[in-house]
Amino acid sequence: MSKQKINNICGWLAGLIAFVVYFKTMEPTASFWDCGEFLSCAFKLEVGHAPGAPFFLMLQRLFAIFAPSPSKVALFINTLSALSSALTIVFLFWTITRLLGKLIRSENLVLVMAAGFIGSLAFTFSDTFWFSAVEAEVYATSSLFTAVTFWAILKWDNVADNKYADRWLLFIAYMIGISIGVHLLNLLTIPAIALVYYFRRYEPTLKGFFVAFFAGCGALLLVQFGVIICIPAIAAAFDLFFTNGIGLPFDVGSICFLILFIAGLVWALFYAKKKSKYLLHTGVLSLLFIIIGYLSYLLPVIRSRANPPINLGNPANALRLQSYLSRDVFEIQPLLYGPDFSSHFTGFKNGEKIYEEGKKNDKDIYDVIGVKRVPEFEPERLFPRIYDNSAYSKVKFYRNYLGLENDQVASGGDNFSFFFHYQLNWMWFRYFMWNYAGRQNDFQGQGEARNGNWISGISILDELRGLGNSSLMPNAYKNNTANNPLYFLPLILGISGLVYQLRKNKKSGLVLLTFFLFTGPAIAVYLNIFPLQPREGDYAFVGCTYVFAIWIGLGVYALEQALQKYIKGKTATTIAVLICLSVPLLMVCEEWASHDRSKKTLVRDTAYNTLMSLAPNSILVTYEDNATGPLWFLQEVEQVRKDVRIVNVGLMGIDINIEQLNNKINDAEPVPMIWQKEDYMGERHNYTQYSENPLIPKDKYFSLEEICKFITSKDQANKIQTGADKTVDNYLPTKNFFLPTLNKTDLVTMHLADAADTNRINTEMKFTFPNNLVNKSDLAIFNIVAAVAKQGWQRPVYFDVSLPAGIYAGMNDYLKLNGIAYRLLPYKSTDTNLYSKSQMGSVDLDNSYHLFMNTYRWGGAERNDVYFDETNRKILGVYRLQAARIAKNLAAAGRKDDAVKLLDKVSDNITEHSFYYDITAYSIADAYYKAGEKEKGRKIATGTIKNSEAELKWLEELSDERKQQMALNVNLLQDIQIIGSLGTAMQAAGDSVAGDAYGSEADTWYQKLKPFIDFANQHNQ
Repeated sequence: MSKQKINNICGWLAGLIAFVVYFKTMEPTASFWDCGEFLSCAFKLEVGHAPGAPFFLMLQRLFAIFAPSPSKVALFINTLSALSSALTIVFLFWTITRLLGKLIRSENLVLVMAAGFIGSLAFTFSDTFWFSAVEAEVYATSSLFTAVTFWAILKWDNVADNKYADRWLLFIAYMIGISIGVHLLNLLTIPAIALVYYFRRYEPTLKGFFVAFFAGCGALLLVQFGVIICIPAIAAAFDLFFTNGIGLPFDVGSICFLILFIAGLVWALFYAKKKSKYLLHTGVLSLLFIIIGYLSYLLPVIRSRANPPINLGNPANALRLQSYLSRDVFEIQPLLYGPDFSSHFTGFKNGEKIYEEGKKNDKDIYDVIGVKRVPEFEPERLFPRIYDNSAYSKVKFYRNYLGLENDQVASGGDNFSFFFHYQLNWMWFRYFMWNYAGRQNDFQGQGEARNGNWISGISILDELRGLGNSSLMPNAYKNNTANNPLYFLPLILGISGLVYQLRKNKKSGLVLLTFFLFTGPAIAVYLNIFPLQPREGDYAFVGCTYVFAIWIGLGVYALEQALQKYIKGKTATTIAVLICLSVPLLMVCEEWASHDRSKKTLVRDTAYNTLMSLAPNSILVTYEDNATGPLWFLQEVEQVRKDVRIVNVGLMGIDINIEQLNNKINDAEPVPMIWQKEDYMGERHNYTQYSENPLIPKDKYFSLEEICKFITSKDQANKIQTGADKTVDNYLPTKNFFLPTLNKTDLVTMHLADAADTNRINTEMKFTFPNNLVNKSDLAIFNIVAAVAKQGWQRPVYFDVSLPAGIYAGMNDYLKLNGIAYRLLPYKSTDTNLYSKSQMGSVDLDNSYHLFMNTYRWGGAERNDVYFDETNRKILGVYRLQAARIAKNLAAAGRKDDAVKLLDKVSDNITEHSFYYDITAYSIADAYYKAGEKEKGRKIATGTIKNSEAELKWLEELSDERKQQMALNVNLLQDIQIIGSLGTAMQAAGDSVAGDAYGSEADTWYQKLKPFIDFANQHNQ
């Protein structure tokens, strides 16, 4: 058998191993973050969030076709990620063996194949790559295109002197073009490809190296900005001119531009061939192939015109497609010049005009509906890294992280300090080390000692880095499933491979090093990552972990060569292979449990539970990806509760998303609203400022409908000068509102209240908006609620329980908890028997009890062999907290037996293995005590207190500097309060001995940590 055939077979075998691993650990249904959206959009080829991933959606759709039933669609689509990841391993294997073949003269076939296996399997079992391989996200497929592209340039390098060898370059261009419709990671291979081309075709010099490197960077910029951004922008300009300037229908201009552009490329091809300009000919052909691949972006244009249920951004014409691709709906991070977090807002400047399709004299026309308002700040600096002042918490984080007082201005040194210590170290190097040194736990951290660090597992070294004595930590941290120490072994092997490659073949070493730097630190520079991200972002850096896996493979040969100095022949080879094989074996043993999602269905089940909590034909207000995506998945894919209309308030700041509320979707009727299209299109009423009007009594309440009309009024008498730029605009004259309600008889007739409860409700609906600024999403909620009230409360309105408190718009008292959803009702409870008036609204005891006992599914949390990461545990915490509240209200209503049954149901179905005892378990323990079940309450309380005690003991061992850091980022009082509060609950239940002891312990801990608590309070004022 030839060496090439052996290489091919071994590569496929490595891929098969990876596929089996990924398929066995793959999540069988939807996952959190963007996965629910991708599954929904792929199944019906709908339009997801900007800038889209159309080719990825088409691949997902292909896999979905083979699903035997809607309930299996997610499984089949997730298999695409498993298969793509396995194929990535195949090409990684071949890349390692090809590069190794360039380093050694006399091939040791066994050693080369072993190196390929060890390097590719190390990447197979790496934390970041494995995570993406088992869910419906773009990163697995994107990695495949990256692997294929880099492998292809090595194939070209091997045959570059042969006739037609440059067909490989055109193949690479096509892969780059297609990959744009998946993710932009593949573009980062371009500088490395340029260096491979240069080293193969030219005699290397230092000047030539830099010319080739910057040429590669230029090609990268050409694709990213010239192709992806500029071509649609020019097409949009043509369309605008042809429509508004000449009077032709929509699309004529953009089609004419594309024809002219393609004609220009064809002319350039003939010109280059005629003049024998080979490089120009190849370059133009490559550009043409990139554009052919890029044509997958016709999909969102075509599908958005069909107005599917999910149609984010509605890129139905050239102008909207340009905005979609430019991600105009997202805040763009400044890269070269911009403000600091302490810079002062000076006003807005007018940006580009905003257009919307319209008609004039029966002809198509793009109407101007406003201009983009670009905020301006003073002062600004070069290379701004501490720019984000969008939230008070971020400003405080910058100050605390940099050690700045409240009135202290950040310096250039502070700016670079944040860049090196936070963006490069914490937000890139830490992620890299997760994969090849070890991971502390799955808690998202911000630099403190407890959460999310990389570790080695060598205690003395980890303690020297200030991470404390891990043996003292509570089980939630010490035995966290994602606590995966790798003892530096993959890192050492990879560094050995890097050093060996640079010594033996500087050309290929520089190529890989360039690839590594562009997919690692360069991304950190480009993303300009701001603090307090909603999730860990290690997926963005998977490219550099891919490159390092190549070095791990090369490290096998480096070790074998070192051993040959002492042990000759095959013995050295055998020892080297066995030693190095322990690296991927260690990784799979450590990583398996934290990546096995095969028995977890929590995301899908929580979406199901939410929908089952709602009355027919409801409007459900949600907020973030993790709430909305799974609901879309249930409706669009599994066809569950299609009568519910989901309103993601996080998307209501975008005009076209508000406009789509006027459409019927599936079985759900349009959402009623007070305002009209001209009131929210463009950037109209993005922000409305409250301004106290001296003519309006502060204690007077006004109709919310009239306020909505006042805010959108075009009457200049209803406007004032607002903002730093003194713009004349609408304003909010009062924050006190009322809504029309129903009488008690109608409430009973419409089944909105029980007859027995009518003497305990108040049907006057008055509330106060808590903020001084109304953004467009707030205004959308105002308009929806006002319209529902105007129509007699016929349409049920619900709010997801995980919404930030401010989104309820001050209507908290009028919410009624139904399981894990709040229903907005035109009355509030006056029942003095309610357990806690400090909580929002009231509780529908009968319905909530029925939902928890008979309807809800638990997603695998009832088992003791399923791992739930921090994001999943937050959802489990919602169940605990709501169940505890319902149980306490049941107990207060004299239904203690039902309260205990409910608590038992939740405790049995959210095991301590699934979610350790934390503050949410404290609520369950407290509820048990309130229901009179002392033994069960004591058991959970003791476990919760034990965890809090362990954390405090670990904290006590830290240095004062680390304690201060913990105090700034973590609520040190929480553990103390848990101990003290549960002690109080024990005392109230008659367990005075234990209660007094825990109360005394809480006081002792408070005194010990008081200096650090005071330090945090002082800096967070």
